[in-house]
Amino acid sequence: MARIKGALNARKKHKKVLKMAKGFRGARSRQYRIAKQSVMRAMANSFRGRKQLKREYRSLWISRINAAARLNGISYSRMMNGLKNAGIDINRKILADLAITDEKAFAKLAETAKANLK
Repeated sequence: MARIKGALNARKKHKKVLKMAKGFRGARSRQYRIAKQSVMRAMANSFRGRKQLKREYRSLWISRINAAARLNGISYSRMMNGLKNAGIDINRKILADLAITDEKAFAKLAETAKANLK
């Protein structure tokens, strides 16, 4: 049986990593060993960044809801508790959007939450 050289597979692997490292400065985009380290770190940071983005959006929505709720005379936590008791299942993204775009609808939700506090 003939032996198979590894050059083809190695070249494929190297090209894949160097393609991902395109745009990096200096040796990070030209030398395989250094590019591999940079790409690994970049991929780890991008994974972490996707998780952080979700957290940041949620905190932004909560801040907006809290600000609008306080204009209607109720705190964020009491409003969310009142809405839960009333059986209104609306997510924070939509509530934050309502707080900005439709103040009257948000005020009605705030009144409903106040009425259903225990």
